[in-house]
Amino acid sequence: MVFNIGSQQAGVVNNVAHDQHVHDGQSGAISVGAADLTGLLGTLREAVGREQLPPAVAPLVETELNAIDQEAARPEPDREVVAARLARVTRLLREAGAAVAAGTGLFSALSGVAGWLGALGQPILHLLGG
Repeated sequence: MVFNIGSQQAGVVNNVAHDQHVHDGQSGAISVGAADLTGLLGTLREAVGREQLPPAVAPLVETELNAIDQEAARPEPDREVVAARLARVTRLLREAGAAVAAGTGLFSALSGVAGWLGALGQPILHLLGG
């Protein structure tokens, strides 16, 4: 069997001749720039703002988001710094009982920033259950 496939662009592309069995899911990353990160962070802040976070957790989340914003303002944000802070935000939100399940705005916002991180975002997606 011969495949003649032109240009493909997607997070995940599977071209198989026979059966394909996928275990533990698949994911892909789309590269976006720092300006896109700023937009993703705005969406994340809005989603976090809609949550009723406990008074002890809200300032911790805010501190982490502020640090991510500062990193995003740099000409070339350090993805490792963003990943570590986003993982902490994700853990804090989950521990506080925030709605981070698939289909929620918070899940979409967190996974959007995780997607910007590329491979560094995979642990965050695992925290989200994705």
